[in-house]
Amino acid sequence: MCMTRYLLALSLSVAAAACTNPPVTYSAPVGISLTAKSADATNGLVTDDKMITTEQGNPYGAFVTAAKDQLAGRSPTAIVVEDAMIALGDGSTGVTQLSEVFGGNVAVVFLINDSNNSYGVATAVVDAATESTLQLAPAFDSGALTEFDYLKLLGGNFKVVARGTAARGFADLDARADLDVTLTFSAFE
Repeated sequence: MCMTRYLLALSLSVAAAACTNPPVTYSAPVGISLTAKSADATNGLVTDDKMITTEQGNPYGAFVTAAKDQLAGRSPTAIVVEDAMIALGDGSTGVTQLSEVFGGNVAVVFLINDSNNSYGVATAVVDAATESTLQLAPAFDSGALTEFDYLKLLGGNFKVVARGTAARGFADLDARADLDVTLTFSAFE
């Protein structure tokens, strides 16, 4: 009899869970352009950063606004990066592929204003076969942020940083690599 009650209770809880609505989400790609200059490569590293809100039209701000609209005017309770990519931009000079810029690990990081905390977003490894586009493995989930940093994230008060091991000889070139970083953000209710 006791086992029957347990199975009944279990089946009712499974049925109730199946009837709940899934959380509302909103996803959109956000692009930001960074620059890696061979003259700026120091200690074997290439790095550049830029405020997320400085791109023309503020695509990150548009993402947050659209997410709030989708969530009935409420701010998202969580934001994750679902996809990440770096592409060598058409304005690049002195290099034609990412393997001429980076020669190993590449990472995208968010650096939060005021707290100076950094959070890993995505990583990849560039090898000799890497041409003009690199798919990164995303790893950003806002659940790792402090409440202060999450509010800064929502307000766009952070920098996107791209950094990696410089390719052999990159520092000796007179090169400028335009790095088009595309991050697909998802916001959750």
